[in-house]
Amino acid sequence: MSNANFILPRAYNEPVLSYAPGSPEKLALKKALRQAKARPRDIPMVINGRNVRTGNKVSIHPPHELSHTLGYYHKGDASHVRRAIDAAMKAKPAWENTPWEDRAAIFLKAADLISGPYRAKMNAATMLCQSKTVFQAEIDAVCELADFFRFNAAYMAQIYNEQPASSKDIWNRMEYRPLEGFVFALTPFNFTSIAGNLPSAPALMGNTVVWKPAATQIYSAYVIMEVLKEAGLPDGVINLIYVSGPVAGDVIFKHPDFGGLHFTGSTTTFNRLWQTIGENLPTYKSYPRIVGETGGKDFVMVHSSADPKAVTTALTRGAFEFQGQKCSAASRAYIPKSLWPRIQKYLIADIESFGIGSPEDFTNFFTAVIDEKAFDKITGYIKKAKRARSCKIIAGGSYSKKEGYFIDPTVIVTKDPHFVTMEEEIFGPVLTIYVYDDKKYDKTLDLLDSTSPYGLTGAIFARDRDAIRLATEKLRHAAGNFYINDKPTGAVVGQQPFGGSRKSGTNDKAGSVWNLLRWVSPRAIKENFNPPTDYRYPFMDEA
Repeated sequence: MSNANFILPRAYNEPVLSYAPGSPEKLALKKALRQAKARPRDIPMVINGRNVRTGNKVSIHPPHELSHTLGYYHKGDASHVRRAIDAAMKAKPAWENTPWEDRAAIFLKAADLISGPYRAKMNAATMLCQSKTVFQAEIDAVCELADFFRFNAAYMAQIYNEQPASSKDIWNRMEYRPLEGFVFALTPFNFTSIAGNLPSAPALMGNTVVWKPAATQIYSAYVIMEVLKEAGLPDGVINLIYVSGPVAGDVIFKHPDFGGLHFTGSTTTFNRLWQTIGENLPTYKSYPRIVGETGGKDFVMVHSSADPKAVTTALTRGAFEFQGQKCSAASRAYIPKSLWPRIQKYLIADIESFGIGSPEDFTNFFTAVIDEKAFDKITGYIKKAKRARSCKIIAGGSYSKKEGYFIDPTVIVTKDPHFVTMEEEIFGPVLTIYVYDDKKYDKTLDLLDSTSPYGLTGAIFARDRDAIRLATEKLRHAAGNFYINDKPTGAVVGQQPFGGSRKSGTNDKAGSVWNLLRWVSPRAIKENFNPPTDYRYPFMDEA
């Protein structure tokens, strides 16, 4: 029985380790990489806390080394989706009645396991499965995921402490109930932290979850489940299934107990899911919650007063870290003519200095894209640029999938501000630059704002404060995360809540109070200590 108001440990951002030569973390990680590659893993689904193997095994290969087999996952079918839903609904009564401090303790322990004994294993899985460099894996799979768990617990306590005022003889209370039914978490390949947060955030608030990760992230997703199980997560609270999207959707979106969707992925997919949910509204017991973070066409806007070196570094890191496979990656830039010669020189020099290859070679800055489908899509845009008279490729433009899905970091300069690579999301290492007349800064801001349907991230570089103010005002709706003199990537949990609007999603800000509020259904409770005993009011007396 709880007989105290508990105070959680202070949430903090997990420090990023250096992996310097000879450091303990580097030695441990190299050992974990060797172990992961020494023997292929057999990766089952997890339904009701039990490993489920189907025998229908699909091989997993590092995107940068297609000849190597990391392991096999067991692909499921519609029956496994139904079993996962049944497990979630069975676990729901006990889980939603679990004291909040016990739910918090599970995820706080998971954070310490990820940043402690599982650190090397989690990083190795993400580096091999998703072809991330050690730094990109560290800030994602370890630090950000631990941050999500710690800060979400703190935000949960903050929500529960938000209570209404009471008057004489009345006690008003607000109860934050989990949603009726189950939540479906549909997660992307590119961030292990997002894959872990999308099922865990609703679960923390007392919901039970069916979780379908991207096929290219299954290897590291299973490690997350190992961590959660060791942390004490009860059976059936989160159920991990490996099925195709259509198979999952055909069962889940027709189920009367479907209570919510937590999604990160493409805008096209999200639109289709939303439409499907709308068509099935008569089926559901409650209106489902729909939370989604989707695409982006993220910008860097440069004023003539900007520092060219700072701009270049922002473009280099923002566009090409993790091969541009971030929904926040810098994909289009607007640069004034007066600065372009210097920025072009610096940018080409940076790209030519990249180490390109396997993330297992720690000297590499740049590795492979995730799979053949992505490779073909991205190279299709490069081919269009090569054919266009309005475009010139000043860096990269080459690609090969002989050993892995490698595409050189590519920079396109276009005279057409509405060229396809300035408007459409590419999700790869392609940056398109439009050089504008310095005197047309104001008009170029309007051009930028009206070019793309997205509104996720963007940056302004300037030393002139009036230029910064003008961009901040004109681009108010162009980005849900807006950066001043910084790259448009790298949001930190607890510091820059992440999400965008327009066609970039519902802007419910992952890793924040606003996101967690979406996974509860508040109930107002009024208790009257001195209820009236006569229906008559004083105004009724004429005596």
